[in-house]
Amino acid sequence: MAAVLGISAHYHDAAAALVVDGKIVAAIQEERLSRMKNDAGVPVRAARACLAVGALDPRALDAVVFYENPYGKLERVLGSILGAFPRSYGQFGRAIGSQLGDKVWIVDELAERLGVERTRVRLGEHHASHAASAFLTSPFTNAAILTVDGVGEETTTAIWHGQGAEVRCLERIVFPHSLGLYYSAFTAWLGFRVNEGEYKVMGLAAFGAPRFAAEVARTLKLAEDGSFELDLSFFAHTHDADLAFTEALERLFGPRRSPMRAWDLASPEDQRYADVAASVQAALELALLGLARRTRARTGAEALCLAGGVALNAVANGRLLRESGFGRIYVQPAAGDAGGALGAALKVSHELGDPRPAPLADAALGLAADPAEASALAGALGFLARRIDDPAVAAAECLQRGELVAWVQGRFEWGPRALGQRSLLALPADVAVRERLNRVVKEREPFRPFAPATTVAAAPRWFEDAPNDMTPFMTTVSRVNAVGRAQLPAACHVDGTARVQTVAPGGALAPLLEELERRGTPPVVLNTSLNLAGEPICAGAVDALALFARRPLDAMLIGDVLIRRATT
Repeated sequence: MAAVLGISAHYHDAAAALVVDGKIVAAIQEERLSRMKNDAGVPVRAARACLAVGALDPRALDAVVFYENPYGKLERVLGSILGAFPRSYGQFGRAIGSQLGDKVWIVDELAERLGVERTRVRLGEHHASHAASAFLTSPFTNAAILTVDGVGEETTTAIWHGQGAEVRCLERIVFPHSLGLYYSAFTAWLGFRVNEGEYKVMGLAAFGAPRFAAEVARTLKLAEDGSFELDLSFFAHTHDADLAFTEALERLFGPRRSPMRAWDLASPEDQRYADVAASVQAALELALLGLARRTRARTGAEALCLAGGVALNAVANGRLLRESGFGRIYVQPAAGDAGGALGAALKVSHELGDPRPAPLADAALGLAADPAEASALAGALGFLARRIDDPAVAAAECLQRGELVAWVQGRFEWGPRALGQRSLLALPADVAVRERLNRVVKEREPFRPFAPATTVAAAPRWFEDAPNDMTPFMTTVSRVNAVGRAQLPAACHVDGTARVQTVAPGGALAPLLEELERRGTPPVVLNTSLNLAGEPICAGAVDALALFARRPLDAMLIGDVLIRRATT
């Protein structure tokens, strides 16, 4: 039996994950503790927090495993820059310096900063870590696996077959051809931040029409066998670390959108950007469908596991479920690079003789908030705080009065989605609440949707194809039926879908949903993350109360402590 700590870092979404005797003990993204969005630094805080949850001294670890091989990445970076010379001349010193300056010494850094013997630090492989994170947390013993992201060492896309607890690679597509980098280039062109704004492109696409499909097809060429190629004349990732696209892309689609300008989808200019986003999203979906069908043909499996940053495209995942031919699809909640830390730990745990873990049923793998700390801090800030007998009853009363409720319960979530542990809640019957959340509280773009959460039993009343293997972690979208569109207008996106979360009995939101139903209210809440634009989701009581102090929320529940403003 073994204790293994997995680590991801140095690109984005740094994280740590602890697996002991084949069981997932904790998994934490560094940003939650450092309060730096997409923190890429070595996740020392997260690692120590995971060890604290497991009551482990780092010297008791059998292995620390880094999720990729920096030497393989250095080789790819060096080859790419030399291959693009002289266009890459300006990037040579910085790129090589970055790789040699810290990344290539990760084994020594982890050993020193975590206090473990260097001989216990191992290196993984980027896409193998992704594949393990998907399959070994899934409910399947035989499944196809598709990993799709920007780039690992050199792989950007890979097809795998998972059987039992073994994962075998069948095919790869390598840099510079990458669906993740394709989507990121258009993310930048639309004025969003790369590695953070891709989900905004997905939301914006619903407001457009794919009338630029022919132009997009010039940039991304899809083959009948499921493979793809980028026309590299439109992309800059082989020779420019700062700009994801070239002047040729701007000649084809027009100038990039200024990130400083507010969105107005009533204007012809912004509608044109939405149409490009719709065209880019549609092409991504076609590419993933081709890959999924090839994956099914290679493996013969009935179930598919997805991982890599592209696997967080919930709209594409919904289409795969409907059209790929797979009966079941699973995406673990931290499918991006953070999830590589968990996959690396699970893979090494199995290699050391531990059993495969039980399927991941709950994403509450972080740290718990302290109600006593919350009560004391709330009083010091001039808020009213009191212990209550039943948080679900108190929250239901607030919601039925039309209030916005911050819900902080148990250990915080693993991954980028709020799943009922650190959530901002409202009832979805009034579409005006969506506008209040977007403009007044979250201060984010008007085209961003909100996700409904409901019970597993109630989901089919309003949502097609729900529940399924992705809905517990909010990694797909479901079509909203006519009843749902009438009863839950704030939960329905402009394209008639919702990124629904289904909550099992015992889940963090289950008592509240059950209480709403007892009161004759549909057991559905709008569930958005408890954070502000550009900030990580709240971790503890201090983060939550800092947000409460800055935004006009009506009530906050931290464990069994109800917090309100003195004037209400």
